[in-house]
Amino acid sequence: DAIPPVRNGRRGRPRHRPDKLHADKAYDAEPRRHECRARGIVPRIARRGIESSERLGRHRWVVERTHAWFNRFRRLPVRYERRADIYEAFTSLAASLITLNQIRRFC
Repeated sequence: DAIPPVRNGRRGRPRHRPDKLHADKAYDAEPRRHECRARGIVPRIARRGIESSERLGRHRWVVERTHAWFNRFRRLPVRYERRADIYEAFTSLAASLITLNQIRRFC
């Protein structure tokens, strides 16, 4: 509920919530699905024993890959910094370096 609005460049009131939520079997519980629906989010959660989570792998791979990129920076996976502003600065620096590497790769 505390997520700030997502800016997507379209006109009108910005959305505060995503359209869909992709999750694995660990979140397969009716209360979780009900919470999503109450907020206007379509839950896409694999059911235990019924569905395989392979279809969700296409979406989860992007997230896992991004986590792996951030984990290459040693200070980020284990938070050594006590101050939040310093940790945020390191996270921003890591994101900038990751973006720079992607630009170099495609250009």
